Amino acid sequence: MSHPDFQSPREAARAFTPKLSEFVDNVLYPQIWGDADLSPRDRSLVTVAALVALGKTDELSAHLRRAIANGVTSVELSGLITHLAFYAGFPAAISASAVANATLTQTKEQTV
Repeated sequence: MSHPDFQSPREAARAFTPKLSEFVDNVLYPQIWGDADLSPRDRSLVTVAALVALGKTDELSAHLRRAIANGVTSVELSGLITHLAFYAGFPAAISASAVANATLTQTKEQTV
């Protein structure tokens, strides 16, 4: 369970940079994520891969949950992170693995 004072990165950004949040709400999700050139599942795989490769673990949890909701399996996410170890580096993959384990365990517990 989250700490009561915890704000997700998106919530914190919304509080400090409301115009940035408007771009996320009005451009990123409806236009970019809604574009039919890639399925939401494929967009999730690409997004998780980019976050892992760039070491952006603050936003990784939310996108792991979105990936599961978009049909990506835990096994596929594990394979993605393992594969990226050879391209993005082992430290990035280990950090992503820890975030994925915590996020997906918590998500699984909430759905049971």
